[in-house]
Amino acid sequence: MTAMIRQPSPNFNERRFPLDMLVLHYTGMETGAAALERMCDPAASVSAHYMVWESGEIVQLVEEDKRAWHAGVSRWQGDEDLNSRSIGIEIVNGGHDWPLEDGRLPPYPEAQVQAVIALCKDILGRWDIPQTRIVGHSDIAPARKQDPGEHFPWVKLAREGIGLWPLQPGTGEATLASALEQIGYDIGDLPAATAAFQRRWRPARIDGVDDPETRSVARAVAALYSAG
Repeated sequence: MTAMIRQPSPNFNERRFPLDMLVLHYTGMETGAAALERMCDPAASVSAHYMVWESGEIVQLVEEDKRAWHAGVSRWQGDEDLNSRSIGIEIVNGGHDWPLEDGRLPPYPEAQVQAVIALCKDILGRWDIPQTRIVGHSDIAPARKQDPGEHFPWVKLAREGIGLWPLQPGTGEATLASALEQIGYDIGDLPAATAAFQRRWRPARIDGVDDPETRSVARAVAALYSAG
């Protein structure tokens, strides 16, 4: 793995729950330097454990046993205070707030993706984090967040043993709502939860609509999560 650079952030406190989650974000700012400055600013009250530059360089801001402030108001599989339960990785990418001139989302360079994969494997080797609790920010806060975005290569991570990916369509009679809830989504705002699910597992169309394809994929993911 790329050598680690340490730039301590003051924005952390003690965990209240055991660590059993990994949350991936994009920075959503114009530059990585701006994101790093913000995460080290006491007035911003935001941080993450790691930030991964486009080059693949990794910065550690908060020690893993401490509670970084990256998840905000969020929920997954019935749990709240996800900051206390998770390690947060910020990936430098402008995302939806800073698209390319042609409107496309800025790509994740291969060096950056490989660094994220190596960092995740390193973390998973140290902590008992179930595959079903490797999430994006949009998964745990679907009404508020879109990161790491539909352009994030979740399939590539799953092939490396980081998160799950269904290989076949789902079967059964489960409703979309029940499948999403079984996976872990907060379905209090069902269209938002549906859009967040689509953003990760069916990014070709993100509209928050319950359609047969979304339902089938959700049933497949729910079956994977039940098995894993």
